[in-house]
Amino acid sequence: MKKRPASESKLHDTTPNLARSSHHRMALFSEKEQARLKPKTPKILVVDDKPDTLTLLRELLSSRGYEIITAIEANEAEERVHSEKPDLVLLDVVMPGKSGFELCRELKEDPFTRLIPVVLITGLSDRDDRVRGIEAGADDFLSKPLYPEELFARVKSLLKLKEFTDELENAESVLVALALGIEARDPYTGNHCERMSQYAADLGQHLGLDGDAIVALKRGGYLHDLGKVSIPDEILKKGSRLTPEEWTIMKQHPAIGESICRPLRSFRTVLPIIRHHHEHWDGTGYPDGLTHYNIPLLARVLQVVDVYDALRTARPYKPALTHEEAQRTMTEEARKGYWDPELVPEFFSMLRKKEQAA
Repeated sequence: MKKRPASESKLHDTTPNLARSSHHRMALFSEKEQARLKPKTPKILVVDDKPDTLTLLRELLSSRGYEIITAIEANEAEERVHSEKPDLVLLDVVMPGKSGFELCRELKEDPFTRLIPVVLITGLSDRDDRVRGIEAGADDFLSKPLYPEELFARVKSLLKLKEFTDELENAESVLVALALGIEARDPYTGNHCERMSQYAADLGQHLGLDGDAIVALKRGGYLHDLGKVSIPDEILKKGSRLTPEEWTIMKQHPAIGESICRPLRSFRTVLPIIRHHHEHWDGTGYPDGLTHYNIPLLARVLQVVDVYDALRTARPYKPALTHEEAQRTMTEEARKGYWDPELVPEFFSMLRKKEQAA
């Protein structure tokens, strides 16, 4: 009998152990955990006031393994969208009460539902109706009578798009969690990121900036110091008494934060905030020494609220200033050329209006 090579014999002898080990590892997961690890079944909301159409779509889509939920009018559909969080909405245009066009527009204007793909189902052939659907934000259209092959193709394509969107949202959530973890390294900042996000968004609204800019400012409030993940604790917690060598390291964090977020295309409006929120109006800031209006507006907005929050927060090397003291300090520093001389008074004007409205 031919003797097996030692290496082959060793592999053969360990294979059963590997199989048992793998089986043992799977046994460590509870049934709930194993269910969570399984691929998620896509959930589709079908909205139509005609029972026959609902039944047809349920049977067709269920045959492809999708989870189907239904609604017969717009108000019920809105409740289902928020409670069930579907991955796709198939929405009839002509319904009693609120039309499909109106519901689609509302879903696309709501930050919590705007990324859910919406397909308008219509028997209307007029080009104007298609234009209305596009203006309402519809992602696609299906015409009656419905053809199964076309239905399946459009549903599959839009669910793949939703999957990519979910992955992007997950990546954003990870970055925000990382930023909050960095904040937790400094016990003196408290909820700095949350305050920054709110202050920046409030100032952006006060200035009349558009919705995309407000979203960028909210994200920037959380992510502006993300690059500090690379800064050692002994420097990060030292405060203002840094050596020249330590300052060189600290000043790298805006560029590092920008490079971390650059792969996410949805963060393109946030990148200038992250990179330039430490620039000074007179060009003495970092990392690029930009001056005046060469500093991006959103970075200047966040910079003003960052300075205010820093002045109002106690640190080991300084006490917290009162609101009045912070205003005097920032007004003087703006006069000296550190901060945007127009945005500083606008910020305090915004705070006064919010206080009066409270």
